[in-house]
Amino acid sequence: AIKLSALYVPLIRMAIAIGFGGVLLLGSYWVLEDKGLLTVGELVFFSMMIQRMLWPLTRMGVTLDEYERAKASARRTFGLLHTPSKIVSPVRPKILPHPVKGIIELSNVGFCYKRGGDVLKGFNLTVNPGEMIGIAGVTGAGKSTLIKLLLRLYDPTEGQVLLDGIDLRELELSELRKQIALVSQEVYLFHGTIAENIAYGPEKLDLQEVEAASRSAQLHDFVQTLPEGYQTIVGERGILLSGGQRQRLSIARAVLKNSPVMIFDEATSSVDTETERAIQANLAGITKGKTALVIAHRLSTIRHADRILVMRDGQVAEEGHHDELILINGTYADLWHIQSGDFGRHSYSGLISS
Repeated sequence: AIKLSALYVPLIRMAIAIGFGGVLLLGSYWVLEDKGLLTVGELVFFSMMIQRMLWPLTRMGVTLDEYERAKASARRTFGLLHTPSKIVSPVRPKILPHPVKGIIELSNVGFCYKRGGDVLKGFNLTVNPGEMIGIAGVTGAGKSTLIKLLLRLYDPTEGQVLLDGIDLRELELSELRKQIALVSQEVYLFHGTIAENIAYGPEKLDLQEVEAASRSAQLHDFVQTLPEGYQTIVGERGILLSGGQRQRLSIARAVLKNSPVMIFDEATSSVDTETERAIQANLAGITKGKTALVIAHRLSTIRHADRILVMRDGQVAEEGHHDELILINGTYADLWHIQSGDFGRHSYSGLISS
């Protein structure tokens, strides 16, 4: 489409310019040299007619250019839509027990992308119902990949990922994803009201439940300052809200979903320190009785987790409570002291080795 536009449009404009210029030159010659053959008024009339006749030709060039661009875009879009997914529901899916407990198990899990080495290697983890697991680690350690496996956006190349003892590959995809509420770094909001975006998913919008979820996410006070409250339009992708406000709305959406498993992927990365503390204070209440995995670069977010995993090169390098990991004086302790501003009580050996 770009090649055609680059070739066709200049040619059309050149032809129009040459044709129009030729008419003016020839008409001027007849007016000046051949007296009586053509008057000035007739030359002006013919010039205007030529302009009107050439305009559709110009428009046709623009239309053809737009058509070719649209065809190329449609080809790519439909090509993506028609690409068969490798992640599909089984023909005879197993049924999760009711109620779902939320026991997560990763047994000797390995994973690698098509291009690149192993992201996870022999990864083992068991998360019990009601347990909050904090996950930390340097960029590229495999934290986000772990979340993608739990959501079954990918299947492991080795080992098993289980929910309540059932391999995720044996579950209906829609049923699996109903059991997980995700708060991701990238928040997608629709062009609708705040209430509609929080209640995205449920068939019925209960404003009282929306407000309760909003309070848990520390969003309610902000909404109350808006003239239209929960009926305020947020704009496409939430453009009318700040990053922190979008993040809190996403947390409220996850709270309202009320799934047995909750995943927070850098859920407080875009909020200010005061809001982060308020969310942390409510985090125990939000995740009470649920299985929770919290990925965070800000270690203060996961300080009070039941267990903290420090990932390195696709494996668990350190595991324990906050105080235990500080005493180990490894990567977690180094990162904690740096973030808390305490530079005098630790060595940098763990950080350098990471």
